[in-house]
Amino acid sequence: MNKETTIAIPADPGDPEDFDVSVAGLERGLMGRRIRTLRNDLGMSQEEFARAYGIPVANIRQYEIGRHMPPPAVRAYLKVIAAEPEMTKRAVAG
Repeated sequence: MNKETTIAIPADPGDPEDFDVSVAGLERGLMGRRIRTLRNDLGMSQEEFARAYGIPVANIRQYEIGRHMPPPAVRAYLKVIAAEPEMTKRAVAG
């Protein structure tokens, strides 16, 4: 099964501006939502989050809009941030 070509949500045929959503696209969108929720729960803008945790702000933006899926190492790092945000921030600050 190819996640990029397998349709998770078909386009509404009555809506000319709608489009199919692939399984991979849905996964990227859900991951973006989790990242945005984490960031918002921490009360941080994208720029503040990026600076605090050493992730380029452009990457945060791309992840949050579901354009790119973070690589496995970044997904693991985000779990660490969610579990221990202050400790992680201090560790990154050095």
